Amino acid sequence: MFTKLIVCFIAGIGAGLGTGFAGMSAAAVITPMLVTFLHMDPYQAVGIALASDVLASAVSAYTYQKNKNLDVRNGVVMMCSVLVFTLAGSWVSSLIASSTMGGFSVFMTMLLGVKFIVKPVMTTKENMAAVSKTKRFVQSIVCGAMIGFICGFIGAGGGMMMLLILTSVLGYELKTAVGTSVFIMTFTALTGSLSHFAIGGVADWWALAFCVASTLLWARIAARFANRSTPKVLNRATGAVLVVLGAVILGVNLFAK
Repeated sequence: MFTKLIVCFIAGIGAGLGTGFAGMSAAAVITPMLVTFLHMDPYQAVGIALASDVLASAVSAYTYQKNKNLDVRNGVVMMCSVLVFTLAGSWVSSLIASSTMGGFSVFMTMLLGVKFIVKPVMTTKENMAAVSKTKRFVQSIVCGAMIGFICGFIGAGGGMMMLLILTSVLGYELKTAVGTSVFIMTFTALTGSLSHFAIGGVADWWALAFCVASTLLWARIAARFANRSTPKVLNRATGAVLVVLGAVILGVNLFAK
């Protein structure tokens, strides 16, 4: 039990910081930790990770919304598009015999981290407001479709894809991008966790409780820090967190082999 508590707490630190700072999915951190160190069934581990993501993303989204760093209108549009095309991508993937791209999410995490450190996102809310509502609406649908299809096809990278698209393609200011990302992730994680538990049940309630509590705590801390930081500091902090998390996940995956 003590080992389980330590593993879940450490996994929650990484998942919470990734969620609060960058809208990163908790599954990217928690799943490999539970599978590697607790020898948990991967399907069960993903279910626990997604459940941990729900509250962590929700409290992060609330914090960003309270600080006016959340685009709810376009976030809802993108969320609907992501959910629909995730199903489409998953269906297409089932028809094609191809090797899994498990390293995709880790690679993207580290690459995006370096990007934020080397080339910070300095877009302002004034720049965002200059884009017409119609154009933003269409962009949200198209980009949501692209994110959803890719995530459904390869089964990874949702949070990172959203952050990359929101900042690089849609031109979102970083805080608003993260706030919108965690808002969307709240509902996608809820959908995923419910489907996992409905199909496979919950095998380990203690692991679920430990992971949810730790992820929620650290996501809250990270979100509060992020909303109080200057854009330059936030870019560097987000980049550092992503690079470290990517390296840790890579190390855990290598350890498992």
